Amino acid sequence: MGQEVHGLDHFYATPAGALTARLLRDRLRLLWPSLSRRSVLGLGYASPFLRLWREDAARCVALVPQHLPRWRWPRSDASCTAVGEEEALPFPDLMFDRILLVHGLEHAENARRLLREAWRILKDDGRLLVIVPNRLGLWAHMERTPFGHGHPYSPHQLEALLQRQMFRVARRDAALFVPPFRSRLLLRSAGAWERLGVRLAPGLAGVTMVEAEKDCFAAVTAGAMRTRRRRVVVPEGV
Repeated sequence: MGQEVHGLDHFYATPAGALTARLLRDRLRLLWPSLSRRSVLGLGYASPFLRLWREDAARCVALVPQHLPRWRWPRSDASCTAVGEEEALPFPDLMFDRILLVHGLEHAENARRLLREAWRILKDDGRLLVIVPNRLGLWAHMERTPFGHGHPYSPHQLEALLQRQMFRVARRDAALFVPPFRSRLLLRSAGAWERLGVRLAPGLAGVTMVEAEKDCFAAVTAGAMRTRRRRVVVPEGV
């Protein structure tokens, strides 16, 4: 991730940011209602959403690149925040059951490499859930939100990218139909916007959410790649 993500910690500390996190968690709860005894990894800036599964997951890790703000977890053997390189993830093969990638793919210098690293550390029956700004949505064009930065994707573009990196798309969802304005009226009516948007205008959502599974039989040649050192720095006191 070479492009800078602007003000993520500040945004999620605002009323609009708290609402955004809640709306996304509502959709995530429907997609992954329970991850009991599962190993979960969050890539990008996933910590505000991993709290959904922190209590029942066997392991819940949030990895952020060095230029992003760090999210402090409560002290726990099963939950931690780590700092590392997303294009050379510091984990062994087949380690995680679920990977949540949010505020990450749209800023990646090498999206292909990032997804191949996710493929490597995901178990054979694991699932990857990617959240990206929707190219057709209003949120991708408003720089006051984190989804207004980086490279947005249409649902078709995201699915094609995942398929090229040996993932099979399992299902697609969308969220953030409420316009990204700071009006108190809009904030109070966000639930109604979400319910109506899913039914009436799914293509105009602020973010696209795609769940994918490993396609272990895909005949894709990775090519020769130079081996890179993988390192991770765990913040002191976590």
